[in-house]
Amino acid sequence: MKKIIQTNNAPAPIGPYNQAVLKGNMLYTSGQIAIDPKTDNLITDDIKAETKMVMENMKAVLAEAGMTFENVLKSSIFISDMNNFAAINEVYATYFNEATAPARETVEVANLPKFVNVEISMIASL
Repeated sequence: MKKIIQTNNAPAPIGPYNQAVLKGNMLYTSGQIAIDPKTDNLITDDIKAETKMVMENMKAVLAEAGMTFENVLKSSIFISDMNNFAAINEVYATYFNEATAPARETVEVANLPKFVNVEISMIASL
């Protein structure tokens, strides 16, 4: 049976989906964007600040499921401009131990929800 994971410490979904779903010991998160859950404001002025907000939102979703970034097996990063890769990667790297970092792909896409610059989803396991 699947368990829906929902926290007020991350933005509410903007469509017919949940923040995450736990099935057994596997957690599948929806993509997080840089909506500040305290103000509902988008943070898109600075790519590093935007990425930090995305990662903080993901941290809150993982915490609600009783996990941390150490539990993450795979990340998917979607970005609107590959020129932002280095800045995004710099912030992303601060959330992981390089020796145990998850598998990952980074894909440039034409557009993202609310025309943000970065969206990140993860798969984690207890």
